[in-house]
Amino acid sequence: MTLSRRQFLATSAVAATAGLHSPFALAIDPIKRPSAKPDIKLSLAAYSFNGALNLKKPTMTLFEFIDFAADLPLDAVELTSYYWAETTDAYADKLKDYAAKKKLAISGIPVGNNFCVRDEAKLKAQVQLVKDWTQRAARMGAKTVRIFAGNLEKDDTLEAAQKRVVASMNECCELAEKLGILLALENHGGITDTAEHLLELVKPVKSPALGVNIDTGNFHTADPYADIAKIAPYGVVSQVKTEVFPGNKKEDADLAKVVKILKDANFHGYVALEYEAKDDPKVAVPKFVKELRKLISG
Repeated sequence: MTLSRRQFLATSAVAATAGLHSPFALAIDPIKRPSAKPDIKLSLAAYSFNGALNLKKPTMTLFEFIDFAADLPLDAVELTSYYWAETTDAYADKLKDYAAKKKLAISGIPVGNNFCVRDEAKLKAQVQLVKDWTQRAARMGAKTVRIFAGNLEKDDTLEAAQKRVVASMNECCELAEKLGILLALENHGGITDTAEHLLELVKPVKSPALGVNIDTGNFHTADPYADIAKIAPYGVVSQVKTEVFPGNKKEDADLAKVVKILKDANFHGYVALEYEAKDDPKVAVPKFVKELRKLISG
């Protein structure tokens, strides 16, 4: 059975709600989400502790991050690939079991790839990187793998880079479909600096395994909220930041407005707080988790 992207996303969310691994467990109307009511679950991105988890000089492990998250009103944790001390199956199993012991799901695994590179060998390696993490995500019972498009190289053209990115995503989606994983392309600047540029990459990919990671702090356009609303219907996961940058000017995010945009788009999936502001995350994160929980539940 071949599903449309809408069917795939809808069945994935239903399966996630039911605690199932395979997104093909249920069939559903291709025009709608699993229900007319948004279904938002709250996660915490490990990137919120980037300084402490950085493997160059770590002061926190992913296990300690899970401990921290377990004391908050969260449904899941997002275990960014950058902070894995090992990439062995044994390490993945330990992380999975530890999160389960703490009653936390694994919402996703963000990967830092670049599909814009022109060198064939380097591009092949980037594709393999995403495939490897897609397999790990499936082993972990995660729902999504966050991916990037990348940055335009010197003397390259946007059109040529877009073709490489689309081809790379198509290749990765073949594996993701088989494993029941959703690849989530983030609006991460570069050639995804605007909602339009992001969707120019998403729409040509015919695989139902591709969706969008809605990063609420990454648009530096005149009206970031309007651009968040444009990509929200394609969202399968979201990283919510506490700051926005309209016209490159930093200001506190209107989290109530962000959550309303997601609800208005009938969002189904995990929303991960990704804290990047200046305050100590051990102090700031609990406050924002509680605020998001209240907004999501309201």
